[in-house]
Amino acid sequence: MPRLLRAMALLVMLLITQGASAQILRIAGDAWAPYSDLSLLNGGLSTDLIRTALGRAGYTTEYEQVPWARAIHGLSEGRYDVLINAWYSVDRTHIGQFSEGYLRNRLCFLKRKSTNIEYRNLQQLHAYSIAVVRGYAYSPAFESDTEFKKVPVANFSTAVRMLAAGRVELTVEDEYAARFALRHEPDEVRDSVEFLPSALSENSLHILVSLKNPDHQKIVADFDSAIAAMKADGSYDALFKLHGR
Repeated sequence: MPRLLRAMALLVMLLITQGASAQILRIAGDAWAPYSDLSLLNGGLSTDLIRTALGRAGYTTEYEQVPWARAIHGLSEGRYDVLINAWYSVDRTHIGQFSEGYLRNRLCFLKRKSTNIEYRNLQQLHAYSIAVVRGYAYSPAFESDTEFKKVPVANFSTAVRMLAAGRVELTVEDEYAARFALRHEPDEVRDSVEFLPSALSENSLHILVSLKNPDHQKIVADFDSAIAAMKADGSYDALFKLHGR
C-alpha cells in the first residue's frame, strides 16, 4: 500500500510539473506588418519569433490581434499576459515588465513630396501637424515635447492617407513597416509621399509581460534566455531569412 501511495504522489507531482511548464500565455498585438499580421506567414516576423522563443521556454501561447490601444488596456487589466512589439516607455513599466530587446527598428518621418520640409532637429518640426498612432510610444524627446501638433489616428494606413490628402503635414513610422505598408496603398498615396532622410530614433522592440501575471519575472527571464539560445544556435537568423529580412 505505501508503494502505491508513493507512486500516486509521484504521478500527481509529475502532472503538476507538466501543467506548470505548459502554462498558456495570452498574447496580444496589433496588425503591424511585416512584424505582426495574421495574414502573413506564421503571423509575421515578430509574432513568429516570440511564439517560437516562448515555445522553446516551455509555454503554450494563444495570440489575439486587436487594435493597439485595446491591447495596452487589456494588458493593464490582466486580460492579456504578453504584449508584443512594445517600444520602451516609463509609463508602461507601471503595467508590465519589459524583456530585453529582441530586434531593433528605425523610426522615420514621412512627408508629401510636394512639400519642402527640412529636419535637422525636432524643434524645426513644431510648426507641422503630425499624424501619430494612438497608444504608440515613439522616442522620449518626441513624447515629452508638448509643442508638437500631434493628430492621433488608429493606424499607419489612416495616417499616410491623411498625409497624402494634405490633412496633416507629416507622419512617423518604423521604416521597414512603412515600406511594407506602402506597397499595399493606392498608387496616388504611395507615389505622393517620401521619407525625411534623418531618423527620429532607433528603438528596440520588446515583449511586455503584465504585472497582473504572478510569474511575470520568470516569463521575461525565460524569454530572454530562449532568444539568446536562438541567436547562438542560428535559429534566430533563420527566422529572419524565412520572413525575407
